[in-house]
Amino acid sequence: MTQTEQFTEPAVRSRPHRWPPGDGVGVFHDVRLAVVGAERRRGDSLEARLTERYLAALGAAEAGGQPPECWRPLFQYRRHPGVRPVQFALAGLHAHIAHDLTLAVVDTCRTRDCEPAALEGEFERVGDLLTLLEERIHDELLPDPDLLRIADPLTHLVSSWSLERAREAAWSAARVLRQLHGSPALAEEFRQRTDAGAGLVVRFLLTPAAGARTPMWLPAQSSGSSTGAISS
Repeated sequence: MTQTEQFTEPAVRSRPHRWPPGDGVGVFHDVRLAVVGAERRRGDSLEARLTERYLAALGAAEAGGQPPECWRPLFQYRRHPGVRPVQFALAGLHAHIAHDLTLAVVDTCRTRDCEPAALEGEFERVGDLLTLLEERIHDELLPDPDLLRIADPLTHLVSSWSLERAREAAWSAARVLRQLHGSPALAEEFRQRTDAGAGLVVRFLLTPAAGARTPMWLPAQSSGSSTGAISS
């Protein structure tokens, strides 16, 4: 089964999962769980398909297999001491949008025998949820702005990424893939290129932050403030 084909069951379930301290995959998973929750949505909804795509990538990696290319850097660098929690979270969010959301739209169109235009309302609602996820990442994982210099590499990395641009690209890619459903080989080639392109952005977001003065699994903070880190 190619990755453009529909999932009927996720590879793993949304379930309580204890991640070791400093695990970058756990950082994204926990912040996503805090916003989205573990409740399963209607089976053919866009949100349900999005969750299935994410859980399939997570399940493949946990089983020792190969997740989609865009997710591999997150698993590869999940314990890198020079990557901050906010970087892991944004990298996971980009893979979730650029790959999972794109294919979730295609999955839903195939199930309902419709075109992406029929899903615009659902796409916007999922977009609102992703915006809440980004806001939580910034609120809980981004170091105190007073501690970040304007030239800080972390400032540059975070400000260089745009959720809105990622969503727009995912929507465009989904529309193209849906139009290519009659040409499976070409559709699969396009999917692979989209996956690889998303992987490049993920690697960029995981660039180690030089000169960090705090443990990488904790956001920098001023004395007496809470860590804001998401516990497992």
